[in-house]
Amino acid sequence: MTAPPVAGPRIAFYAPLKPVDHPVPSGDRQMARLILRALKATGPVEVASSLRVYDGAGDPATQARLTAAAAAECDRLLSLYAADPARRPALWLSYHVYYKAPDLIGPVIARRLGIPYAVIEATRARKRLTGPWSAFAAAAESAIEAADLVLCVSARDRQAVEAYGPPGQRVAMLPPFLDLPPAVERPEPGSPPRLLTVAMMRPGDKLASYRLLADALTLAAARPWTLDIVGDGPAAAEVAALFAPFGPRVTLHGACAPAALAAHYAGADLLVWPGLNEAFGMVYLEAQAHGVPVLAVDNAGTGTVIRDGLCGRLTGPAPQEFAATLAALLSDLPALRALGRSARAHVEAHHALTAAAQRLRGLLTGLMP
Repeated sequence: MTAPPVAGPRIAFYAPLKPVDHPVPSGDRQMARLILRALKATGPVEVASSLRVYDGAGDPATQARLTAAAAAECDRLLSLYAADPARRPALWLSYHVYYKAPDLIGPVIARRLGIPYAVIEATRARKRLTGPWSAFAAAAESAIEAADLVLCVSARDRQAVEAYGPPGQRVAMLPPFLDLPPAVERPEPGSPPRLLTVAMMRPGDKLASYRLLADALTLAAARPWTLDIVGDGPAAAEVAALFAPFGPRVTLHGACAPAALAAHYAGADLLVWPGLNEAFGMVYLEAQAHGVPVLAVDNAGTGTVIRDGLCGRLTGPAPQEFAATLAALLSDLPALRALGRSARAHVEAHHALTAAAQRLRGLLTGLMP
């Protein structure tokens, strides 16, 4: 995906984990698209490459193949910039660099062109330097160390980046953000209250979160509620089996287009998603932006976008704790609605795209000549 030449300091943007034109929706793709929109709102930017560099299985052969593809992409870009100097970027910016999806392109191009290199959401996992991802982990560590600026979306990532970063590396926070939907007056909570879950269905932490949610709802089965689940993926059959015992109280809708998803948010009284090991979870911001309070397990990622007691509730990882907190929320529906109003106000104040665009461009402009 490329754009015609434009005047002014150009930023080259790259998302190795999930390119902006990837066909499968996810929080990573959404965040990459939002960063691109934020950059375009204040100056010229070009998506430099759509090469996906991701190894989810820890396969050395896959890592070798992707490393070779990235080297070829570096050659292509360097030839492009040499032939068309108007396309030459003044800065390279990559989004989400970690041991399963290192940036094998940005540091090379930045070094060869003598331009600054910046990263949004860098996760350092030094324990992965041994094991099946060792080659990619080393590449991710090298890329993060090469960055002139690292913008962190969570305090957890910032701590690791600062702890192991080279002297003089600039590190700053860039809270996750989204384009706010119009504010609307929401109806009173339904009878029974309408719960909503929006999440991909895949093995690992996602499936573990679905299991926790099913266990918690079993414990809260005596309470009145219904649940709509929006999502799809390779673990869809396992998820369906987990919620089959609830019968018509739970409806699985599969993947939904944006308009249909917005309608689900509009009809929900509470988003319930444990979010085990979430980096932050775009779904929480989306729900709050629609005036829907959220219930999640407390960790460094969810705490980045959820203010406990203001936007919803954060709870412990045991199903009993999740169920007890859910029961407390459902026992006071006026308070639940008030949480939704304050959630919307919090997102407006701290996670809006317009403010993030200005902050992002300001941080990056300071690196460019």
